[in-house]
Amino acid sequence: MRLLFLGAGATGGYFGGRVVNAGADVTFLVRPKRREQLARHGLKIEAPEGSFTMPVKAITREEISSPFDAVIVSAKAYDLASAIESIRPAVGDATVILPLLNGMKHLDALDAAFGATRVLGGLCHISVTLADDGTIRKLGDVATLTLGARLPEQQAPAEKLHQVLARGTDAIYAENILAAIWEKWFFIAALASSTCLMRASVGEIVRTDGGPGFMAELLNECIAIATANGYPPQPRALEFAQTFMTDPASSITASMLRDVRKGGQIEADQIVGDIIRRGSEKGVQATLLRTAYVHLQAYQNVLRASQTSDRT
Repeated sequence: MRLLFLGAGATGGYFGGRVVNAGADVTFLVRPKRREQLARHGLKIEAPEGSFTMPVKAITREEISSPFDAVIVSAKAYDLASAIESIRPAVGDATVILPLLNGMKHLDALDAAFGATRVLGGLCHISVTLADDGTIRKLGDVATLTLGARLPEQQAPAEKLHQVLARGTDAIYAENILAAIWEKWFFIAALASSTCLMRASVGEIVRTDGGPGFMAELLNECIAIATANGYPPQPRALEFAQTFMTDPASSITASMLRDVRKGGQIEADQIVGDIIRRGSEKGVQATLLRTAYVHLQAYQNVLRASQTSDRT
């Protein structure tokens, strides 16, 4: 299969690089500056299990000459509209698209742009950063990529793509990919909402007088929404989330909070706003989630005002 990875940033660059290293036919769709960087220095990955640098194929949008068999999209939600236009020339009648974004809102946008039969379900678990010099640094040991068919007719191409990705990554084929997406989503919605609202780590919140109750109630709102939508968390995921969110020694924060602290854009609507909407459609009230979402939107408004002021 000819694979096109949108971007060679932290997530796409890591997984794409691993697949290249395993001998797959991978091309990275990047901006001119990143293309020049990759041409000069190659793709650099630093990870606890080993580091390497290798040459890779990289092109800009204008250089796409024919459709690819699969396009892997790991863009941030706020960049999705531009990502869709960037990959459009690479999508043909037989192309499948594998998005690795959080939540589910992006599926609606991709379905509208390319048709639901082309869009698989996917997610990943990884902590990784992109340094200023283009080096991709993986933090920790976990780096899994999960994919699956959303529709029966996607089964064969989804399994074929999984086989290719599994050559170089810890790729998991999910028989029920929507359940897998919800299982990650309910947890990260709770983690992002709590740590961003309180501007603190899990442990710092739990060690307050009302912290354990606050964390449990917020997590229960997310569980209720997932359950109302037909995807109740499985016992193992439920136990993990409840233990994780009530650990007084935890120094963990959501990546969204790290973005807030840097004054960067955030995926508030994709991760928090959309889960609230899906809960509301099922009659589930989510008071704490709504409070957190107001807080995140207020941050975004301040950020936009600041950016507008900087340009004038």
